[in-house]
Amino acid sequence: MQHISWLPFVATSLLIILTPGQDMVLVMSRALSKGTRSGIVTAAGVSVGLTVHTMLATLGLGALLQASEWVFTGLKLVGALYLLCLGISLFRSSGEFALSHSHGASESALRAFTQGALSNVSNPKIALFYLAFLPQFVSADATHPTLSVFMLGLAFACLTFLVKGPVAVFAGLLSNWFRQNPRFLTRMHRTSGVVMIGLGLKLAFESRN
Repeated sequence: MQHISWLPFVATSLLIILTPGQDMVLVMSRALSKGTRSGIVTAAGVSVGLTVHTMLATLGLGALLQASEWVFTGLKLVGALYLLCLGISLFRSSGEFALSHSHGASESALRAFTQGALSNVSNPKIALFYLAFLPQFVSADATHPTLSVFMLGLAFACLTFLVKGPVAVFAGLLSNWFRQNPRFLTRMHRTSGVVMIGLGLKLAFESRN
C-alpha cells in the first residue's frame, strides 16, 4: 500500500521488538524449561495476542481506553494480576524437567500458546501503543486509513514472531545443558519470575500517559 511508510515502520518496529520486555522473558523461559517447540509456540501466542490488539484498535478500543479511565484501570489491573501470577509461578519453579507423554505435551503447547497470547491481550498499554504508534506511518491523504492501520498491526505481529521465534530456537538449543544443571535453571526461573513480578507491578502503577 503506497500510503504506508514501510521502511521507517519496519526499522522502528524491529528496535521496539528487540527491546527486552515481558514477551521476551516469557518466550525464553518457556524455551529454556520446556524446549524449542514450547518457546516457538509461546512466540506464536504472543503474535496472535498482538493480532487481537490490531483488530481491537481498528474497532476503536484504543480510543475507548484513552477516553475512559475506568475501562483502562480495570484492564490494566487484570493484566498486572496475570503478570504477577506468571512471575510467582516462575519464581516457585523447581527447575526440574518432567517427562511428559504426547497428550501432556499437547496440553503444554496449548498452555504455552495461551500464556503468550494472554500476556499481550491483557495489557491495555499495548492497545494504547498501537493507537499512538501505527498511525504515524500512514499518509495523511490515505484513502483507507483504517485498513492501513490494520495492515501495519498485522505486520508488527509478524515481525514480532520473526524476531522472537529465533530467540526461542536459540534458548531451546541451550535447554539440554539446563537439563543437566537444574540448579542454574532454578536461578533463571527465579530471576525471570522477579522480572515478571516487577513488570506486573510497573503495569499496575502506570498511567495512560
